[in-house]
Amino acid sequence: LGDARLTQTTLYGVVNAIRLQESTYKSAGSVHACALFLGEQMLLFVEDVGRHNAIDTIAGWMWLQAPAVQRGGDKLFYTTGRLTSEMVIKSAQMGVPIVVSRSGITQMGLEVAQRLGLCAIGRAVNRRFLCYSAPERLVWDAISVDDALSNE
Repeated sequence: LGDARLTQTTLYGVVNAIRLQESTYKSAGSVHACALFLGEQMLLFVEDVGRHNAIDTIAGWMWLQAPAVQRGGDKLFYTTGRLTSEMVIKSAQMGVPIVVSRSGITQMGLEVAQRLGLCAIGRAVNRRFLCYSAPERLVWDAISVDDALSNE
């Protein structure tokens, strides 16, 4: 999966882009939303009743694109669903080293992510998140509220 890294600022930008994205998920629920990012740029957004259908659509789209898009090493995968072992494995098969979820992670998903060195981030809403695995891929570049207040 290479040595890709994710800055805290980029993570906040990704979460904000999802927040601003019009979606059936936000208005009705009952669907899974998935997206592929290059930095803070959303390359593709897919919704489906099945999370596997959504990630498979993204994988197929990557395969159909020029070789630069096919390589996932510089990409980030986002999902509203849980990071199950299957979702983590599919991300790794796409070569995507960083996955972000609005939800949590399953125990098997965590075990697979740790074995692969894949950075799994969950509970990502607004400026809050949990980094479950490969924290070395996360670059802390944003100033916290506590730091900002202590500098005044």
